[in-house]
Amino acid sequence: MEFDMHLKRLAKLIVAGSVALVAALPAHAEKTVLNVYTALETDQLKAYQESFNKSHPDIEIKWTRDSTGIITAKLLAEKGKPVADVIMGVAASSMVVFDREGMLQPYAPANLDAIESRFRSAANPPSWVGMDVWGAAICYNVPEMQKQNLPPIESWKDLLKPEFKGKVVMPNPNSSGTGFLDVTAWLQIFGEQEGWAFMDKLHENVAVYTHSGSKPCVMAGAGEFPVGISFEYRANTVREKGAPVDIIFPKEGLGWDVEAIGIVKGTPRFEAAKKLADWASSREANELYAKNFAVVAIPGIASRLKHIPEDYEQRLVKNDFEWMGKNREAILAEWQKRYANKSEPKK
Repeated sequence: MEFDMHLKRLAKLIVAGSVALVAALPAHAEKTVLNVYTALETDQLKAYQESFNKSHPDIEIKWTRDSTGIITAKLLAEKGKPVADVIMGVAASSMVVFDREGMLQPYAPANLDAIESRFRSAANPPSWVGMDVWGAAICYNVPEMQKQNLPPIESWKDLLKPEFKGKVVMPNPNSSGTGFLDVTAWLQIFGEQEGWAFMDKLHENVAVYTHSGSKPCVMAGAGEFPVGISFEYRANTVREKGAPVDIIFPKEGLGWDVEAIGIVKGTPRFEAAKKLADWASSREANELYAKNFAVVAIPGIASRLKHIPEDYEQRLVKNDFEWMGKNREAILAEWQKRYANKSEPKK
């Protein structure tokens, strides 16, 4: 009897100890899944995500990635019932549109004072904050140029020469942010009337309008077409991989835009969204951007990329993001009416 009572007391002690041990262990924390809509290049996402998750392993980023125009249209279509928590790596000219539609939650990231003022919205706190600049560039296939006896390219207007008929590819601005920065730059460089006249003549030489800003450089690098109007990051990477292209920066000036981050108003994951915005504005993040782009939001970080000229920043046109955002719909509608017949089919 006494032995049985001893066993019962021992069993109670073991059970009590087990309960205390379980109570002392931390509860298994589930990860917060953050829906991030982006137009960042696919080959950039892994490094950015790994850097962010080093300090925030409890937040899982679920990317929805497409070209700028497609992501912009998707966000506007979902305005009444947002799916995204954060918009990252999308053009500032699109952020202006979202801001005008009341879709962004103003937030001042932790490192905001280090960000150049031109790389953020004017409001305080800002509705969006810039990451880096991407701008226009032309990939010109050298063997094809020589084989087809094509003239050199120094200016945008050189692309209007009859020798280039059917030999130029460029992005559709309705799909591609690169295409949109090209079109808006030409309208700002040449003026509205002459800008559309330039595009009318360019259209005669364009073989196809792609839905990707990268694709024209890739096509030129592969020799599918001699000339691809693209942007400096993809031009640089295509050439670095050994494609026989010259990178041309037309002398009239280069269209450009800013990749930016903003928080979607009403997100139930606001705390996690703030952490991503803080990281995106950090020095660590800007150092990663500088591996891809010649101009980043924090001054003094960017270093010269191999095939990008030292005076690249000085070649950028004087840009008005508010004008671009305000007139976006009208510009795209006019472009579509004039030139969509040469656009590649959508998948």
